[in-house]
Amino acid sequence: MNSETGNQSAKEILVVDDIPDNLRLLSAILTKKEYEVRKALSSTQAIKSVKTDAPDLILLDIKMPGMDGFEACTRLKQDPQCRNIPVIFISALDDVLDKVKAFSVGGADYITKPFQEAEVLARIENQLQIVQLQKRLKAQNEELARSNHALEEFAYIVAHDLQQPLQSVIGYAKIIALQYPDVSEAEVKDYLKKISEAGNRMQNLIQELLQYAQVGRPNICLKDLDGNDILAKTLKNIEMYLQENHAELIYPELPRILGNESQLIQLFQNLISNAVKFARQDIPPKITIKVSHESQRHWLFEFSDNGIGISPENLGSIFEVFQRAQPESKIPGTGIGLAICKKIVENHRGKIWVDSDLGRGTKFYFTIPKSYSHSK
Repeated sequence: MNSETGNQSAKEILVVDDIPDNLRLLSAILTKKEYEVRKALSSTQAIKSVKTDAPDLILLDIKMPGMDGFEACTRLKQDPQCRNIPVIFISALDDVLDKVKAFSVGGADYITKPFQEAEVLARIENQLQIVQLQKRLKAQNEELARSNHALEEFAYIVAHDLQQPLQSVIGYAKIIALQYPDVSEAEVKDYLKKISEAGNRMQNLIQELLQYAQVGRPNICLKDLDGNDILAKTLKNIEMYLQENHAELIYPELPRILGNESQLIQLFQNLISNAVKFARQDIPPKITIKVSHESQRHWLFEFSDNGIGISPENLGSIFEVFQRAQPESKIPGTGIGLAICKKIVENHRGKIWVDSDLGRGTKFYFTIPKSYSHSK
């Protein structure tokens, strides 16, 4: 196949037809437009030619002795080395069922004989442009994936390396406060308190940045897990937090799911903790978990609360890093927790979204794959 960097004259087209006159006609039309042309008088010849040196596009007749065009296209599409080559059927068959079959076996387009030269050239150019755009998109996606991975690695390294000097700052502030308890200047004590508070906030931010970088790493291991076990381990992690805030958690028997244990515990923990953090002042927090069948292969989880809710203008951005529904002066936090949730759900090939009624509560929904036993 010719290089992507070449122009139209470098594009190579394989014309397959058992009638020599048709080959000569199409060859003349394409050569005039500076395409390179290869010819084959049978499907068998064509398949051998493609596997020896793949062309950029194939013009394929349907009615040929031996193997017809439908079977030839089917075989080409089954071969990973050939499946992305666009095949345009060019045939005297004008029945709708023939056209439907042509597309069902992998054809990219269909031209009916007798054809117009301008139509043939336009359809060829259209398919070649689609291929170029697909290659460009694939290259951009690969570059984006590399950039995201590099950014995640950078965030992980920076956050990891910041922890030790930050711990020293917090530690020295505490030592000063302990060794000089009788400092008379109230302003000095206030400064020490602010140093400690700022250090603790930064430490929380670093820890969540590390979590965000870690969940962003690709190719996580998914296993068949018991949802009840995931929830039990989650509640053990935040047991004191729930008790201190008099939080009530209502949940059913959870199903088996396909996932990564540590990431799912993090997901459950973030959503429950988020509900407690954004509770109303007049009533204790109440979190309800529900599960239903989203599809044959996915569960739909719902985490709802009776908290302060989210304003409509903030709903579209709450899963972005450092985006907060409430200013930190009102409710402390880093704005990373829900971004971590989104990454975890995406790692599990699911989706997450939110619905909220300001002042009355919020519902988070996400889909997670069912275990193999449930998806059969």
